[in-house]
Amino acid sequence: MDILVIGGGGREHAIVWALHKSPKAGRIYCAPGNAGIGQIAECVPIQVNEFDKLTDFALTKEVGLVVVGPDDPLADGIVDAFEAKNIPVFGPNRKAAEIEGSKTFMKDLLHKYNIPTAAYRKFDNYEEASAYLQSQQAPIVIKADGLAAGKGVTVAFTMEEAEKALHDIMVAKVFGESGTQVVIEQFLQGQEMSILSFVDGETVRPMAAAQDHKPVFDGDKGPNTGGMGTYSPLPHVDPAIIEAAVENIIKPTAKAMVAEGRPFRGVLFAGLMIQPDGTPTTIEFNARFGDPETQVVLPRLKTDLLDIFLAVVNGTLADIDIEWTDEAAVCVVLASGGYPASYPKGLPIQGLDQVNAADALVFHAGTAKNEQGEFVTSGGRVLGVVGLGADIAEARAKAYAQAEKITFEGKQNRTDIAAKALVKSGK
Repeated sequence: MDILVIGGGGREHAIVWALHKSPKAGRIYCAPGNAGIGQIAECVPIQVNEFDKLTDFALTKEVGLVVVGPDDPLADGIVDAFEAKNIPVFGPNRKAAEIEGSKTFMKDLLHKYNIPTAAYRKFDNYEEASAYLQSQQAPIVIKADGLAAGKGVTVAFTMEEAEKALHDIMVAKVFGESGTQVVIEQFLQGQEMSILSFVDGETVRPMAAAQDHKPVFDGDKGPNTGGMGTYSPLPHVDPAIIEAAVENIIKPTAKAMVAEGRPFRGVLFAGLMIQPDGTPTTIEFNARFGDPETQVVLPRLKTDLLDIFLAVVNGTLADIDIEWTDEAAVCVVLASGGYPASYPKGLPIQGLDQVNAADALVFHAGTAKNEQGEFVTSGGRVLGVVGLGADIAEARAKAYAQAEKITFEGKQNRTDIAAKALVKSGK
C-alpha cells in the first residue's frame, strides 16, 4: 500500500520511519518532508495547507492511506478535504480537531462533562480580561485561544508577566487571529505528563506515557519552545496515576466528543499535570501526535503502525491488540542558536555520519540539503537524537553520547533531559 504522510518535522520523520518498517507499506511519500525524511521516503514539494494539490497528488498516485502530522491543516479541515474525495485518511476531521484548535472549546467541553481541569475564565474583550486579571494573583496562566505553534501559552510568575502576555496576545496580536479570544487559567503545580492515545470514537488505546521538556534552558528556565526533549516510560510515576488519567480524563473526553456529534478518530494527545496528591488534571488536548513525544513513543511500539492506522480509519480499533517494548527511549533536541526567537538557517551540519545507529536514532526536524548535497539547518529545532536502552539511564547516556558527535554553528540543547526520572527512580 502506498502512503502519503503530510508534514515535514521530527514527528513526521518518526512516523515515516515507523511506517517504513511495515511489510505492508509500499512507496511512502511525504509532503513537504525534509532532508532526513528524504532518505527513506520520496519528498513532494507541496505545502501542508495546499489541500487541492495534496488531494490531487493522492488521487494521481493512487495512495491507499494519507496520514496527517501537523495541527494547522487538521484545524483547517484537511481530513474533510480528503474524505470528500473518498481518500482514506488518518486524523480527526475539522469538528473533532477543534479540541486543539480552540482552547475555549476544549475547556468548555471538559467543564460540561466534569472532566478534571484547571479553573478558568475566557474573554474576547481585552479590557474585561485585563480587569479580571488585576483581581487575580501570580502565578497564573495566559493562553491564546487558537493555534500558535506551541508558543501561545505563558505561565506568568509575576503580574507584570501576565499583563504583558495578555497585551501581546489580544492587542499586539503576536499570534494573529489565534489571540482573538484568551483563556486565563489557574496555575497548577506538579509534574507534567503526556499520554497519546489512538482513538476511534469511544475506543481508546493509550500509548506509552512520555514527559516533554518545553522551556529552552536547563532547569526549565527560559521561554517555552515546541519541546527540547522527551523520554518514555516514566519509571517515577505510579502506574495507577497513568491508569487514572486514562479512565478519568481520556476515555470520558472521547465519549464527550461522540456525545457532542464530533467523534474523534486519530491520535488524541492529553497534556496532563500530576498534582502533588497524585491526581492527574488536564492541561490541554492536542488532535495529533506530539512533537517530540512521537520520537520516543513510536520506537517502543511493537505492533505494526500501519495496521493501527488502518484500524482507526476502518473503525475496527477495538479489534486489535497493541503491544509495546519494555525498552526506554530518551530524545535530546538539537536546536538552532537563538531559538525559540529568530535564528539563522543554512548552516552546515557535521557528524551525522559518525552517529552509531545501534545506539541512537536521529530524526530530522529542521534540515535541508544545500547545492553541494550537504545537510544544513532549516528550522529552530534541527534534530532529535533518540537513545534506546534497557532503562532511562542507559537510553539517556546513549542519546547524549551520540548527540555530542553532531555539530553546527550555534547548536544548543538542554543537558538535563530525563534527569527527573533518574532522581526519582534513584539512578
